[in-house]
Amino acid sequence: MVGSYFLATLFILPFSSFTSAFTSQQYSDALTKSILFFQGQRSGKLPANQRVKWRADSALHDGSSANVDLVGGYYDAGDNVKFGLPMAFTTTMLAWSIIEFGDNMKSELGNAKAALRWSSDYLVKAATATPGTLYVQVGEPYSDHRCWERPEDMDTPRNVYKVSAQNPGSDVAAETAAALAAASIVFQASDPSYSHKLLQTAKNVFDFANKYKGSYSDSLGSVVCPFYCSYSGYNDELLWGAAWIHRASQDASYMSYIQSNGHMMGSEDDDFSFSWDDKRPGTKVLLAKGFIENKTDQFQLYKQHSDNYICSLIPGAPNSQARYTPGGLFYKQAETNLQYVTTSSFLLLTYAKYLASNGGQASCGASMLTSETLVVQAKKQIDYILGDNPMRMSYMVGFGDRYPMRIHHRGSSVPSVHNHPDHISCDAGHQYFSSGSPNPNIHIGAIVGGPDSNDNFGDDRSNYSQSEPATYVNAPFVGAVAFFSGH
Repeated sequence: MVGSYFLATLFILPFSSFTSAFTSQQYSDALTKSILFFQGQRSGKLPANQRVKWRADSALHDGSSANVDLVGGYYDAGDNVKFGLPMAFTTTMLAWSIIEFGDNMKSELGNAKAALRWSSDYLVKAATATPGTLYVQVGEPYSDHRCWERPEDMDTPRNVYKVSAQNPGSDVAAETAAALAAASIVFQASDPSYSHKLLQTAKNVFDFANKYKGSYSDSLGSVVCPFYCSYSGYNDELLWGAAWIHRASQDASYMSYIQSNGHMMGSEDDDFSFSWDDKRPGTKVLLAKGFIENKTDQFQLYKQHSDNYICSLIPGAPNSQARYTPGGLFYKQAETNLQYVTTSSFLLLTYAKYLASNGGQASCGASMLTSETLVVQAKKQIDYILGDNPMRMSYMVGFGDRYPMRIHHRGSSVPSVHNHPDHISCDAGHQYFSSGSPNPNIHIGAIVGGPDSNDNFGDDRSNYSQSEPATYVNAPFVGAVAFFSGH
């Protein structure tokens, strides 16, 4: 009873009553930088308006070994491989960030859409280059990871990997479908013909994923494992993909698919991890919108399970099970923990938006959580990333006075091709990896893996779990920080 009283009294406090570690201008600065990061991850021929000047053209012949054009897209993290599953998830989350919080992005909306289009253009190529095939990776990962080369010098094999009817990949294909469908919503008003192409491609890729069921981890083996194994299987992506196509198209057949298959694809399971691998909490929040806003009975189950996920994140709430560091950071695992912080913060804010627009609350047993509670919890996490933490360090490169200087990133740590035009070979690059000096190229906006479970961070290039940035860490952060820049 004491706990219920505590919750009822604490959770109705309005967001505006909490002191803020950062101003809206500082959140806007973080938004600008979080989007700029994607330019440092670009693969392919860079445009004239490229703002990250230490980068140059790279991987201009990707796909040529298979006689297809796979130039473009993003390098996933600090290496030079284009991994399809995390790139597609990054695309979905960039699109969702714009869909929910684009109105808060103001002058950055165009840059956010450009970041999204850089990957959606690539995914369309990957999905349409060869009938009955989805190209899911470019770059032989083991040779790439053995080398420490900037992408402009890359001379490791650019092998092309695909899934097909004979070698299925429902997980990566359905995530690609989700990405293209979500992107189609973003471009609906500004570029309707492109939006239509994205949605049609999404439907085709989803049909392929659903017809030829199987995990890409089984089909491609050590090419994708242990890098981006599909540990959760492919059912979560099939439901996620169908949910996004339904939202983009309002096609009733996808609603029917969700209703018929949801119970076999995790709709009745509680899951507490949202990432490039596991889409279940995100799917539930996405579908809960239909019940919260329209009281669509078919989606009531998703509201219940979304509540369970949200309750798990709130300290002191019934059924709370999230682990936090002494400094208050959500802590899921040692490797790239901030990916879970940015995805969960995004879902807290998105769910808060859905609840607030309809006067709803999240039900945690006998207690109710208001949307303000969710916002406050997300704010603590975003503020921690930006420097309100025991280390007094921003985990976004280039934000604030103190931030990581030795990130695990080839392009950032090796001298720019503009300053050192001579080729730096695979082995020669290791001198820069081993150097104790700060990276010569400041990768502005990059959010690293983050501190350990005791809030400690060593700024060590060799500790990739803590010091490596990734596109799927930044993508949900874009939406979350956009919310605070507007509030």
